[in-house]
Amino acid sequence: MAEVTNTGEKSAEFSAEIAQHDSHGEIARPAGWMYKSFGIGKHRMWYASPAFQLGLVAFVCFMCPGMFNALSGLGGGGLKDPHVADQMNIALYSTFAVVGIFAGTIVNRIGVRYALAFGGTGYCLYAISLLVQVHFNTTPGIHGFNVFAGAWLGLTAGCLWTGQGAIMMSYPLEARKGHYFMWFWAIFNIGACIGALIPLGQNIHHTTAGNVNDGTYIAFIVLMFFGAILGLFVCDADKIIRPDGSRVIVMKNPSWKTELIGLYQTIRTEPMVILLFPMFWSSNWFYTYQQNAVNAAYFNVRTRALNNFLYWFAQIVAAVIIGPLLDIERVRRSIRAKIAFVVLTSLTLVIWGGGYAWQKRYDRQDVGKGSDFVAWDWTHSGYAGPMFLYFFYGLYDAVWQGIVYWIMGALGNSGRKLANLAGLYKGFQAAGSAVSWSLDDHNVSYMTIFASNWGLLMASLLCAFPLIWFRIKDSVPIEEDLKGTDETIEDVFVPGALETKRVGPEAI
Repeated sequence: MAEVTNTGEKSAEFSAEIAQHDSHGEIARPAGWMYKSFGIGKHRMWYASPAFQLGLVAFVCFMCPGMFNALSGLGGGGLKDPHVADQMNIALYSTFAVVGIFAGTIVNRIGVRYALAFGGTGYCLYAISLLVQVHFNTTPGIHGFNVFAGAWLGLTAGCLWTGQGAIMMSYPLEARKGHYFMWFWAIFNIGACIGALIPLGQNIHHTTAGNVNDGTYIAFIVLMFFGAILGLFVCDADKIIRPDGSRVIVMKNPSWKTELIGLYQTIRTEPMVILLFPMFWSSNWFYTYQQNAVNAAYFNVRTRALNNFLYWFAQIVAAVIIGPLLDIERVRRSIRAKIAFVVLTSLTLVIWGGGYAWQKRYDRQDVGKGSDFVAWDWTHSGYAGPMFLYFFYGLYDAVWQGIVYWIMGALGNSGRKLANLAGLYKGFQAAGSAVSWSLDDHNVSYMTIFASNWGLLMASLLCAFPLIWFRIKDSVPIEEDLKGTDETIEDVFVPGALETKRVGPEAI
């Protein structure tokens, strides 16, 4: 740790007059409306602060992927026959897989604001295509439109989720990354919960299986549209000032060439990240099984909606628990990583062990067309068991995603690097999802799909063990984050913030 007293030359971007410390003791920030603080007591933020921007991004995801999750969680996109949604999702995740690999490059080049707004358009079109499918399913070309909508969402969602991941992992200080996951994941899944309540309320008197009604789709379409518009109000990373006066590390003048090189450098300088790729791959693999083989296969419309609500509510509960635990300051971060690994492994054995006990009851032929199976309602005497299982499936999803994001965030603090990692994460995640949805579309037995889930999750934990156990450091030096960029330490801090300030890993 070195004592830094020279702030260096002011960059052109921040050559405006610097605001002085105010009565709240806040560090110097540039003048302008983006940096005027508000709040109560010590809890202050400003428009271009990490906390406020994370809130904006969370509400974009509240209305776009949050509503998408609520719709998908009904099984089959709310349709009685899940095969149309299967094929849409195969197109979605196949496209997403390709785009995701390079999405970090795209986001670094165009900025997170346009990435999020563009990303929201695909969700709206996806919901529109499902509504069209309900009314014009026999019209020539409609199925092609559904597949196109899925592919378009794959393109746009790759940009949205990479921008979101970069913000959530690179904007906060190192000691707050778990909390930022908690805030984002809770707000995002409140959207999914509210989205799940829409079909629950509109179908509460429907005790037979079938499609959800038009009002459900229309509500989703309107909310998704507003989510895309809200994305335009997000600041790009070069405008963000953290509470300690530091800025997010980005390239000053990014080009497609520099960002493609940056993607290569991300893997070359952090080769052990490859060990996380199986965790990336399996992180959404289980959605197909849970939504189609459990929820859509075994329950009627209103019970599917209730299960869906409980699933996303469980994610909020899990995020509120896991986020602060990942940031406990009195335990070294390297130790926290090991504890997180043990907890996640234990949950994989216990929760999916319970899932095996449930799946032994039936398979595809027992509940599919031609069988005399009657979909369960929540009034069925045996409903409590699968209800709690589905709740814990949702809890498990949030714990898995939270720990993966936290591990990636522990590998660095550079916005450029973490955008590339987020893109790789979403790309491999989407590739796994595409294969998983294809298995369901080809009528692979439910028990086989279940086994693929449990096996992949355990195998991916085994692969990630060396990185989690030996690579996670208690902090990442700023010099390591600056490698491969044209930034200096003076560039990373607002002029004035470095005066008599100790610069160390904890400051970023």
